[in-house]
Amino acid sequence: MANLTLSVDDDILQKAREAAVRDHTSVNALVRDYLIRYVDAKSRRLEAIEALDALAARSTSRSTEAWSRDELHLRQG
Repeated sequence: MANLTLSVDDDILQKAREAAVRDHTSVNALVRDYLIRYVDAKSRRLEAIEALDALAARSTSRSTEAWSRDELHLRQG
């Protein structure tokens, strides 16, 4: 496991320490958990974009002309 040095505003660090104490954990664990969630969310977004791109590539539906703003917002009802 690698070590990481961060610069954090004193007030934020103090609040993070207080939150960690309340949660019976450490600031180190809070940062590690945040980074895990951040990377996981980024990966899921990229996977979703790739899935949409693949779906669009397989689609046979194509518009041959540009739509107007009014046509895009036209509601049937």
